[in-house]
Amino acid sequence: MKLEELTTVEHLSHFLQGTQAVAFSVSSDKDKRYRWLQRELVRFDYLSLNKPDKGIVIRYLLKVSGYSRQQLTRLIAQYRKTGRLKRHQRTAAGFKRRYTDRDIRLLAGMDERHDTPCGHAIKKLCERAYQVFGQTEYENTGRHLC
Repeated sequence: MKLEELTTVEHLSHFLQGTQAVAFSVSSDKDKRYRWLQRELVRFDYLSLNKPDKGIVIRYLLKVSGYSRQQLTRLIAQYRKTGRLKRHQRTAAGFKRRYTDRDIRLLAGMDERHDTPCGHAIKKLCERAYQVFGQTEYENTGRHLC
């Protein structure tokens, strides 16, 4: 059976009763899943359904989409508010990086040589390596620790 053949809420109810052990997947691409979900909400005229029928449509969408109930509830709220589903992808760069890959290797080496001391001890060891022994590669590591 193809999902397009499910045209009424009654069809969905029968579908849900007969497919308890089957796993479904719409698409691994999130944009495609959002478009599919919006098409299904429009196709079943979700906003004008009564409460029991909305529950059947939600159970169908849960089973087929793979979304959690909370996520699906948020998406339906977005659809109710705007009339469409749009992904809001965050583009923040995240945390600013303090250490280079070289600094991380230096810290790991220092940690290993001194039998894994606490963070304050590593900081002092790196500061000492830079200030007392003149090892310039430790300049950045001792300054940012702790």
